[in-house]
Amino acid sequence: MTQAELAKITGRERSVIARWEQGSVSPSIDNLLAVIHACGFDLPLALVPRDTSQDEDLEAGRLLSPERRVDRLLKRVGRGEPDG
Repeated sequence: MTQAELAKITGRERSVIARWEQGSVSPSIDNLLAVIHACGFDLPLALVPRDTSQDEDLEAGRLLSPERRVDRLLKRVGRGEPDG
């Protein structure tokens, strides 16, 4: 779908859609839902309890270089561990 087509379906300006695509601005939740609906999808929103149990592990992994992350993943796969 082109920006012009999406603009027509959603009633938003094509220039606004271009800025979303470029990442220079983020769409509001209402605009995001309009785009999702225009594409034939729905995004059910539900509040769930926040799970912070893996935050420390995720932060430690984020600090690793991409090469080190791949090394760790390959070692886990070799041992048959889940990759989470």
